Parts: sequence; C-alpha cells; structure tokens
Amino acid sequence: MVIYDILKKKRDGLPLSEDEINYFINEYTMGKIPDYQISALLMAIFINKMNDQETLYLTKAMINSGETVNLDNIDGIKVDKHSTGGVGDSTTLILGPMVAACGVPFVKMSGRGLGHTGGTLDKLESIKNFRVNLSTDKFVNNTNDINISICSQTANITPADKKLYALRDVTATVDNLSLIASSIMSKKLAIKSDAIILDVKVGSGAFMKTYDEAKKLAHEMVKIGKNYGRETVAIVTNMDQPLGNAIGNSLEVKEAIETLKGNGPKDLFQLCLVLGAKLLVLAKRVKNEQEAERLLLNSIESGKAYNKLIELVKYQDGDTSVIDNPDLLPKASHIIEVKSKNKGYIKSINAEEIGRCALALGAGRETMDSELDLSAGIVLNKKVDEFVEEGETLTYIHTNDINKGKEVAEMILDIYKIGEKNHGSQQLIIDEIH
Repeated sequence: MVIYDILKKKRDGLPLSEDEINYFINEYTMGKIPDYQISALLMAIFINKMNDQETLYLTKAMINSGETVNLDNIDGIKVDKHSTGGVGDSTTLILGPMVAACGVPFVKMSGRGLGHTGGTLDKLESIKNFRVNLSTDKFVNNTNDINISICSQTANITPADKKLYALRDVTATVDNLSLIASSIMSKKLAIKSDAIILDVKVGSGAFMKTYDEAKKLAHEMVKIGKNYGRETVAIVTNMDQPLGNAIGNSLEVKEAIETLKGNGPKDLFQLCLVLGAKLLVLAKRVKNEQEAERLLLNSIESGKAYNKLIELVKYQDGDTSVIDNPDLLPKASHIIEVKSKNKGYIKSINAEEIGRCALALGAGRETMDSELDLSAGIVLNKKVDEFVEEGETLTYIHTNDINKGKEVAEMILDIYKIGEKNHGSQQLIIDEIH
C-alpha cells in the first residue's frame, strides 16, 4: 500500500477502505508520510467528503494511534460531556458536581481555550494549586471516592488528531463535517466512559453558525458514538449571546460557585439542568427526566452539589478556601463600567465579538503559547430582551490594563444593539439528537 494510490483514489471521489485509512493514519503518526502528501489528502477529503463508514474508520484509526483510558475499575455507569465551544460556558464546573452529587460518576478530560472560546482547564487553574495533570490511577481512584474527576488529556491520547489538526489549521481544511466529528469523537471515545452528552453550540459565538450545520454535526457525532457502542445524545444549544453573565476564567469560576449555591444566571442553570437530567437517565440512575430534574434540584437546595465542588478541588490539591470565599480568586486591578448611551431593549449581543473583547483583555489565547490573565474578563449586566435605561450599566470590564479596558469599552458599545423589543424570545435549547 502506498500513499500515492490513496491520494489518487480520494482525489477521484472514491471511498477509502478501513485498511487504507489505518495505513495513512499510522504511517503519518510515525512520521513516515510527509506533511505535503497528507495536506493534499486533507484537501481531497475536504472537497469530496467522506461517507459515514469512512468517518467511523477515521475516528477508530485516530483512537488507535495512541493510548486509551480504561475506566473499567470505576464503579457504576460513567458519564462524560463535551461542548463544541462557546463564550461564557462554565457548564462543566456546575454540571459535573450536580451529577456526581446524584450518585453518578462524572469523568472528563478537558482542553484549554483558544481564540474566543474558553477552556475548562484554564478556569480550574484559577483555583490556587488546582492540579489538572492526573495519572490514570489517580483519575480512577478519585472518581471511585467522590464520583468526579476533571483533568487534562495525556499527550499520548489521539496523537494522530493533534498532527492532523495542526495541518488542517494551516491548509483551510478545518471546516469539514467528517474531519470535525472524527476529531471531537476520537478524543471522547479514547476515554472509555459509558455515556456521552454532546452540547453542540450554534450561533454567532459558536463554530457552527447555522442550525443546519449544527444539526448535521450533531447527527454525525451521535452516529459515531453509537457505532462505537457508546450511549450518545446531542443537544443543540443557542450561542448567539454568551451563556450566563461572566466571560473570563476566574469570573466564570465565581459564577459557577454562585450557581451551585442556587444564585446563578437562569440560562446557565437551565442548560445544566437539561444536560444533567439526560445524563442521569443515560446512567440509569432514574427512569425519566422529570425524576432526574427533581434529584438535580435537590442537589442544589441541599448543598450537596456545592460540597461536591469542594471535594473535587480538595482531591485535586486545590485551595478549597476560594470556594467558600470566591473573593480569593484572581482579581483584576481595574473594573470599568460600560454605560448605555441609549434607552431601549437589548436586541442582540454578538457572542463571538464579546469573546474577542475578552481575548483582547488577556482572558483567552491567540495561540497555544499565549499567556493568560486569569483575572481578566467581562461580566454582562444586561442580556438580550432586557430593557436598559440611558446611563445604565451594560457590562463590567475586569482588566489589569486600563488603556486596553477603555478600548474594549468602546467595542462593547458597538456590540450591544439596542432598539425595539424583539418579536419572540431567544430559545436556549434548540434540538435534541438521538
């Protein structure tokens, strides 16, 4: 078998066999096929697409290119969650403790933020001494003890995906359904949880800008998960405006803590409740979502979910005092109020543009080597469909660079669109894919 023949076959629009996909993934991972030939193959895949079978073969080949994490020694049905990325999405920090407090093992290997989207690991590292690098034994033992572990992926999980993604990024081949779905699902399936919920974001702050794109991606990923023998459900959710009110690492941790105390933003808590209910059903903890929601609400009202976050931080060597006193989290030296110059209803808040404002403040990374300012970010005081008076505060900018903060303030005034009331309210949960 030679790469030239595989290239030619895909160039001509023909499907690749499992052996051919395994060959090019294995040989490329080992450095035996040069970048320029795989770049050509990626472009052929981008143009001619892959069928469902090819996509599954590609996912399997990427999983098999490295280590997998065996979770058989964890008691019970293990559940995992993945978001396709958004702005202000601190869901994992709330959902994980809620689900774990209901007696279901929540296992998650997370990533870091890049561009305008945040990463769970960066948020957790706002907590002093919190350790995201865990051995597999520690990951398993923690989950058996307290029903929850959230850590970073090891370097040896899906190395083929890392190499392919780096090439896709510089060859304009990122935006292909099969390549996106196999990239996401290979990382999820390499961690051998029993059930996965996928939060597929759609809108201005999401990778998928239209409902049709998001629905196709959701179907593709659910299909891969089920074909791989995992219980998989996708929820398509709205990312036309940021989720919750806080954007920025320590600010989102603070908001997550408040939400676990029952004081969080309605949209953020609603999403956690919907995702959590589905996970409890997938884990066979309850028979239906109504019963699941009652359990999840009780985890908040009783303080069990809040205490579970404290346990998570303790077991991963973090400073638990910041959970009881969030003012101990990293704080910016300046807070700038952005006041409305108009009176009316908030018609829209472009989530991607707000995310880019947070990025400009240092809350995100331009590249994986960029240094984060864990204290920087934005807190929204007004959201879509709310009324604002002239001179009333729209947002609070948290920054350590006053000049950058003032620049961002001007940008935010342009991002907030104010006028007549919208016809109909924004829908947070758009679709469910089984």
